[in-house]
Amino acid sequence: MVYVLGVNLPDRHLVKVHFALTSFYGIGHHTSERICARFQMHRTCRVRDLTPLQVTALASFLSSPKDSLSPPRYPTATPDFVPSTTLQSELAAEFRAGRAKREADNKKPEFKLRRLRDARVRQDQLKDLKIEAELKQVIRENIAHQKMIGSYVGRRHAMGLPVRGQNTQNNAKTARKLNRVDRWN
Repeated sequence: MVYVLGVNLPDRHLVKVHFALTSFYGIGHHTSERICARFQMHRTCRVRDLTPLQVTALASFLSSPKDSLSPPRYPTATPDFVPSTTLQSELAAEFRAGRAKREADNKKPEFKLRRLRDARVRQDQLKDLKIEAELKQVIRENIAHQKMIGSYVGRRHAMGLPVRGQNTQNNAKTARKLNRVDRWN
């Protein structure tokens, strides 16, 4: 059994699909898939199959996602890229000649990662991940704000009633409570 950030992860559970990562408050199936992709854990990986390095990396990431390193970004091909039909040995020789020429000219290579220039690429969404106590604190602050401004949702929270349109046992009783609250304001 692995113990990470106050949560026991049983050895037999799958890391991605079942209850291993989703046992953390604030991590669902979609987020657990993203985390597993970041740490290169395959779909059928169980907790007992994780290496100590993966467990340590996972624990350090979950403890502070903002401070963790982003996964490496590799250059991608442009849409008009056509693969070459030349032999690998010829390409290697051409590459070495180009590198030697650049070193002789003492210049840096003039390429940019296309993904960094592309405006459609989103930032790493796992950087803003909040789990366990931090997420519960944010939720408590949001509820306190709703109560403070006197919104309908805040009043229902204060009275312990359902907030998102669920039915209560006695709708007439609930309506009387809300009317009393409206008269007080």
